[in-house]
Amino acid sequence: MRKVFSDVVIIGFALFAMFFGAGNLIFPPSLGLVSGDSWLISFLGFLLTGIGMPLLGIVAVSKAGGSLGDLADKVSPTFSKVLGTVIMLALGPLLAIPRTAATTFEMGVRPIFPSVSPVISSIIYFAITFALVIKPSSVIDTIGKFLTPTLLVILAIIIFKGVTDPIGVLANTGLENSFSRGFTEGYQTMDALGSIVIGGIIIKTLVSKGYTKKDEQVKLAIMSAVVAALGLTFVYGGLMYLGATGSTIFDPSIPKTDLTMQITSAILGNIGKVAIGIAVSLACLTTSIGLTATCGEFFNNLTNGKLSYKSIVTTIIIFSTIMSNFGVEKIVGLAIPLLVTVYPVVIILILMNLFDKYIPNKGVYSGAVIGAVCISIFEALSAAGVEVYSILDVIGRLPLSSQGFSWIVPALVGAMITGVIGRKKHNF
Repeated sequence: MRKVFSDVVIIGFALFAMFFGAGNLIFPPSLGLVSGDSWLISFLGFLLTGIGMPLLGIVAVSKAGGSLGDLADKVSPTFSKVLGTVIMLALGPLLAIPRTAATTFEMGVRPIFPSVSPVISSIIYFAITFALVIKPSSVIDTIGKFLTPTLLVILAIIIFKGVTDPIGVLANTGLENSFSRGFTEGYQTMDALGSIVIGGIIIKTLVSKGYTKKDEQVKLAIMSAVVAALGLTFVYGGLMYLGATGSTIFDPSIPKTDLTMQITSAILGNIGKVAIGIAVSLACLTTSIGLTATCGEFFNNLTNGKLSYKSIVTTIIIFSTIMSNFGVEKIVGLAIPLLVTVYPVVIILILMNLFDKYIPNKGVYSGAVIGAVCISIFEALSAAGVEVYSILDVIGRLPLSSQGFSWIVPALVGAMITGVIGRKKHNF
């Protein structure tokens, strides 16, 4: 029993570290700022996509069999490969990896060395990433073990002081649909996408520790997820509250990294700002190294070795270096159309795999995904500035559309249609 408890705690902390990418801490304060006195409602929405759904993703993958393929092959093997590619591109060179470098520059480099060019900063950052990905070193793992606890301690001090001695008062910002705003803002963490990749890692870890029975693996995955959820709830909830207390101080248009740094400075002074900047930068570097290596291995396996690991990693590094110079705000903006398209699909797959034994035939999976994509693709086009007004007008009339969940009913309808078709084929 003592071994089980110890393993659950260790894996739970590992899950927390995997999900708590340093770049993610810029989103809760910004959401709190625009939410003001309705921050708690926004947090409940953020809680679902930024914390709840990723942890359900871990459980769903463990129940499905332990891999992304087990989760998505129920739609089709081709779909599974396409979805995996899109997710790895989002977690890799398109969004997440460049964002780590941009966050490092804006929070760690610029406040200390204001004259340094972002181009020079990104070149040095990715040169280090490349060196440690091509020739892995245990040094980065050792540093990583200390970075997350150090960053967590700094954040705990900031949150405690910010709660006991607020920098301002909660104000009515006039934000409408606070819950749906928090729900969609949680997409930016990209943790639900990462969860269906990380799930396989967790299962392998449990197997290596001697847990070979599937029921045992699912049970321990759930318990570990709860440990991680408690840590994430404390950090994200605390940071969102701090942002809300700044709703009468900071302009809503302030860049996310600047807001986080200014809140830290207001609470702990310049020493605190420098400390969190350095900790975030080093944590971002470890995240960048991990994501680059994971993407390299994924595409190497996907092409059956036709593209070498080194060539893939080199391409990722070059592309990420270019992308990082757009800055955090621009990268976040570019992420919206992709995330609006992919997140409903991932949410559907996670929930359906959790209740797979109650689903009559696998055609239901295809119908639900098609129904959701038919809506989300046009919402993604709208987010990218391409307005198809006639279709958007129809989408706007769908149930729950005003709350930001217009894809739910089409997904249910699609699932029912393909479910009935699949049942009839089975009867014949």
